[in-house]
Amino acid sequence: MCTKMSFMPIWYDPLGLALGVALDRLVGDPRSAAHPVAVFGRAAAGLEQSLYGDTKAHGVLHVAICVAGAAGLGLAVQRMPGRGTRTVATALATWAVLGGTTLAREGVFMADALERDDLERARRRLPHLCGRDPSALEAAELARATVESLAENTSDAVVAPLFWGAVAGVPGLLAYRAINTLDAMIGHRSPRYQRFGWAAARLDDVANYVPARVTGLLTVLAGPDRRQALAVLRRDGHRHPSPNAGRCEAAFAGALGVTLGGANVYEGRTEHRPTMGDGPKPGVGDIRRAVRLTRVVSLAAAGAAVAASFLINRAAAGRRQRIR
Repeated sequence: MCTKMSFMPIWYDPLGLALGVALDRLVGDPRSAAHPVAVFGRAAAGLEQSLYGDTKAHGVLHVAICVAGAAGLGLAVQRMPGRGTRTVATALATWAVLGGTTLAREGVFMADALERDDLERARRRLPHLCGRDPSALEAAELARATVESLAENTSDAVVAPLFWGAVAGVPGLLAYRAINTLDAMIGHRSPRYQRFGWAAARLDDVANYVPARVTGLLTVLAGPDRRQALAVLRRDGHRHPSPNAGRCEAAFAGALGVTLGGANVYEGRTEHRPTMGDGPKPGVGDIRRAVRLTRVVSLAAAGAAVAASFLINRAAAGRRQRIR
């Protein structure tokens, strides 16, 4: 039986995760130059100017410094003295790295614009969700891009940071967001980043491997059509060129009864993605359904993360007691 002194620390991390999720739900992700992710992005860009070289080795060094710095900062913050300090630090770090509320809001914005047939407004907003060229997209392709982005970013913006927060606390939260931000900055295929961005892209694949599959399973459990979601996830999840995005998109396609995939244009480069699902292409009306699914999956992920953090901390506390 745990004493009060041994019991309370077990709750520091899970309580912090829960409070951080609540903060994200209430406040969202403020678009500010002072936001920690924006500050990290500027620091990473500045370091890139000093370290850039058109080789994988230069990219590995850049990623190692950035990610180690974020994890080291998280470890220092987590070890700050004071009753409740760890809980507050975990809550603030969780809020800083989560993007679930903002993701859902972007989906709602796209639904509003397309329901009003305001294609120009929707095209201007799509870059907030993904990197596709929206200039020539009509309503159907804008809807597909939105649903696919909601599916993939449910993992990247919610499930993955919560997973690493449960497993590794504040260092895990900050390191994951550093990895994901670097992938967005330099992990894409372009003449400048073909080699320099290789490490960022591969590390992001590794960091999201388990969370993407957790997202797929949570989507199956939370979706309106569990049987179809599971069938499409098992059949089509591996067909996407990304080792992770396909799991999320396939599960969403099955749960919503739509078909995702097709031709996407990125900075003048066309990529053909395999189709996933058995239904029609998503329409404007499917965006709000995808937003609702994103919110339910996010809530389920939060509950699972809090429970996992508590169990991990309790197991660690038990090991320490046995050693003593």
